[in-house]
Amino acid sequence: MRARLAQFLITALSYLPLPQVQVIGRCLARLAAGFSPRFRQRIQDNLHHSKIAASYQSEAKLVKQSIDHIGMGAAELSIAWCRTPDDIMRLVQACEGWEHIEAAQARGEGLLLVTPHLGNYDIAGRYVSQRLSCPLTAMYRPPKLAWLEPVMNQGRVRDKGKTAPATPAGVRQIMKALRAGEATVILPDQVPSQGDGVWAPFFGRPAYTMTLVPRLATMKGVTTLFFYGHRLPKGQGFIIKIRPLQTPFTGDKEHDVALMNQMVESVICEAPEQYLWSYNRYKKPAGVQPPSSAC
Repeated sequence: MRARLAQFLITALSYLPLPQVQVIGRCLARLAAGFSPRFRQRIQDNLHHSKIAASYQSEAKLVKQSIDHIGMGAAELSIAWCRTPDDIMRLVQACEGWEHIEAAQARGEGLLLVTPHLGNYDIAGRYVSQRLSCPLTAMYRPPKLAWLEPVMNQGRVRDKGKTAPATPAGVRQIMKALRAGEATVILPDQVPSQGDGVWAPFFGRPAYTMTLVPRLATMKGVTTLFFYGHRLPKGQGFIIKIRPLQTPFTGDKEHDVALMNQMVESVICEAPEQYLWSYNRYKKPAGVQPPSSAC
């Protein structure tokens, strides 16, 4: 019943024009920030420690912008999960760096597409999936609200898309797809479970970080690219931005994870107001030893 009701509401929201969807998202996020001091405080703390803002005044402005973008991103999920491929393509005004994908496909390589919680990664993923000549498998972590999972999966398996859970079986599915010259999408800034990560600096603070991306990136015949869907102002749509890996991974776990976080930071700094600063990126998963002072 909950899944059907959620699907009805999400579908109804998706019929609205993008500017109206974004207005609704902004209003809901501002309400959440007003009624949940913890929500606003985490955004403020994460932004403060990141040292992205140059002054207190700009930091306060960035907090407000972040709240708005978090709300817009949440409301836009209705569009990402429900609209047709043609609708998604029309929302994207430009794509930077598609030549990197074309070059990898010409070599017959698998595509490891890495996107942080920045801009609208679901719309960006559907756009990329539509243009690819091969299937795209998105790795996901089941939502805390179990009834939302079928709605989310139904939206993400449109076009040539497939999904893989963040489990050992899902990792094997991803590896098989990459060996077959297909593509996969992974969010690198999700906090992994015990044993699946190491401590590494992220904006100057130790964050338990997944080792999966560097491990997959060092597979033979795999090209790693970072990308995200940059949200344009006033409901004008999105620009997909694709960035090649600046420095190759070496196979050393600690070095590669730190390198990945540096790349994630670099991408986030292109549009810091659009990052999900409300996420508890610095939490310590159950069973994980605290970071050493050298981290």
